[in-house]
Amino acid sequence: MSEFRIASRYAKSLLELAEEKKCLDEVVADMEQFAAVCKDNHDLVLMLKNPIIGHYKKLAILKEIFKGKVNDLTMAIFEILAKKNREMYLPEVAAAFKAQYYTFKGIVESTVTTVHPISDAVRKEISAIVKKITNSEVVLTEKTNPDLIGGFVLKIGDKQIDDSVSGKLKELRLQFVDKGYQSKM
Repeated sequence: MSEFRIASRYAKSLLELAEEKKCLDEVVADMEQFAAVCKDNHDLVLMLKNPIIGHYKKLAILKEIFKGKVNDLTMAIFEILAKKNREMYLPEVAAAFKAQYYTFKGIVESTVTTVHPISDAVRKEISAIVKKITNSEVVLTEKTNPDLIGGFVLKIGDKQIDDSVSGKLKELRLQFVDKGYQSKM
């Protein structure tokens, strides 16, 4: 079974159980905290994926790190995955849980990439436009990339709007190539 399917199934079960137990917000915060720890500490991820380290040793490490800091339901999913020898999928479960939570709550993730950081007014305007397009709440992430030269790239889910100067230049270059003009670039 693929990592995605395994992670998706555990995330779905966790989401349904957290909703039933009325602790969804706490579990969401726990999963975000776990994902942040994994992002900041690559050694933790490597330890979880290491087949030489015993499953109960991995669980003991997870308990040492997260005991008293996460909801009992979150700790239970750590224990279940460790007992089933699937703790290596925990980072993927956290990511799948976040995606399923956003779908459940009608939230869409969007990323805007610009040359320079954007102002609060522009941020609100972009969020309003994305909300109008998707009819969903928006979580907007900002990135900067000086290679864009100017303009922006907006990603909404799996769709992308490239209104950057570098994107327009690439498009123009492709048009020249299609029409038989040779470029010396």
